[in-house]
Amino acid sequence: MATREASALTGSRRPRRRTAIAIAVALVLVGGPVLSALLGGYERTGGGEVAVVRNGGFFDDNKIRQVIGQGSGRTWVGLYSKVHRYPAQQRYYTITSEAKKAETSGVDVVTVPSSDGVNMGIEGTLYFTLNLEPAALRAFDDKFGTRKFRGAGGEMYYPWEGDQGWLAFLDQIVRPVIDNDLRSQINSFRCAELVSSCALVQNASSQTRQGAQAQSNNANIAKVQTAINTSLAADLRSTLGGNFLTNIRFNLVKVALPDRVQEAVDRAQAAFAQVSEAQARVATAKAEAAANKARQDGYNKCPTCARIEELKALPQGITVYAPGNPNGALLPNK
Repeated sequence: MATREASALTGSRRPRRRTAIAIAVALVLVGGPVLSALLGGYERTGGGEVAVVRNGGFFDDNKIRQVIGQGSGRTWVGLYSKVHRYPAQQRYYTITSEAKKAETSGVDVVTVPSSDGVNMGIEGTLYFTLNLEPAALRAFDDKFGTRKFRGAGGEMYYPWEGDQGWLAFLDQIVRPVIDNDLRSQINSFRCAELVSSCALVQNASSQTRQGAQAQSNNANIAKVQTAINTSLAADLRSTLGGNFLTNIRFNLVKVALPDRVQEAVDRAQAAFAQVSEAQARVATAKAEAAANKARQDGYNKCPTCARIEELKALPQGITVYAPGNPNGALLPNK
């Protein structure tokens, strides 16, 4: 009797245990993702970034949900939302021939022609800040955050995908505007007006006029920089379709000649140095000849003075001196 009761109890417990295991498995399978989603529904930004949040749930649309300012605490952004992070600090875009400092790999110089047809290499840095107004960030994300841009290596990135994505955006959207502004401004000056040594390889009929202009090349470079800073903000606003970049400032660092032109300048400078050296030798010879003539004229007027100079020029210790006597001798003092 006792054995039958024990078997009955054991049989009744097995369905309960199976039910409990099934419930536990279900909780793990369902509760795990739900808990993960709940925990992932909170986001925060660092001190140098802002974030645009887009809906991303199963039953949500993909519209912008909210904007999180820089340095925020944990903020509820909803389940499965997508967070697009953008830089909030001042950024810069460098154009330079130094590969380690350039924004893209290898030599990165804007080559534009001067008004007299000399290709000139321009190096500089653009400083700017992303407009952090919520309305501007929403518009920027709608316009550029939903499309990819090609990076230097051929990969495609969204602009919010780290430094590679941001740089890809700048390369494809901002860089052409910089190049165009530089081309417009440099094309209004002759080569010698920006690089004085360019006058050395210009044709001779215009060297004098260009030489005078080359004296003010620093002022002309400053004019180019000022003009670029004036036009660049308006051109970027027009190209981007909104006031998305603020505090725009371009520093024109260097205006360089092409390698072949620079080699010609170096040869011309070397030739001028040789001419100057030869002219210095001629001037020295003329000065020596004039001094000798003046000295001889003095001796002609004062023969005694000439004799005195001869005596002064004799070696020390001479006891016999017979000037004018072919048989005379100079006997040193023993």
